[in-house]
Amino acid sequence: MAKLQDTERHVEKPAQETRNEPVLKGAFASVMLLGLFLVISWVGVFLLFLARG
Repeated sequence: MAKLQDTERHVEKPAQETRNEPVLKGAFASVMLLGLFLVISWVGVFLLFLARG
């Protein structure tokens, strides 16, 4: 019976992986402001509903 040879595959990776990811602080702030606007709008409409009820 033949012996199975161990085959090792070496994948060369760059020494230093640098990813240029965009800064998303502005997008996060915009989403938070939009969410705050929606919450304030819903609370305002609810208070108006209670006042007219």
